[in-house]
Amino acid sequence: MKIEYQIEGGDFSVGGSASSGVKKTLKQFNISPLLLRRIAIALYEAEMNVVAHAYRGTMSVDIQPSCIYVVVDDEGPGIEDIEKAMEEGFSTATEEVRQMGFGAGMGLPNIKKNSDEMTLTSTPGKGTRLELKVNI
Repeated sequence: MKIEYQIEGGDFSVGGSASSGVKKTLKQFNISPLLLRRIAIALYEAEMNVVAHAYRGTMSVDIQPSCIYVVVDDEGPGIEDIEKAMEEGFSTATEEVRQMGFGAGMGLPNIKKNSDEMTLTSTPGKGTRLELKVNI
């Protein structure tokens, strides 16, 4: 089963709706609550990274019998230093985003912790691609 969501950068009023939609769909498959929680955290963090840092993005979810495979592509400033961005507490979020309670620098580390596989690629000035897999 494949699902695709459009994510609008800067629109915090609907931030989290894509990850919530995936969680609602996955509940129908009787996935364990612990696994569902891991997936929801990873997808929420990925979605909010697009909202906080990019102009727009797409979350493509492929629900397979053995895993959930997700690709999040965004158009935005990209990530200059992926290794640095993976460090807990490192953030390039604006002061405005931080005042809203986001941008603590835990998004990418939380995605990695809650995924079985994660690949992050980025082209500065163009955007970022995040691929993650959670085994069922």
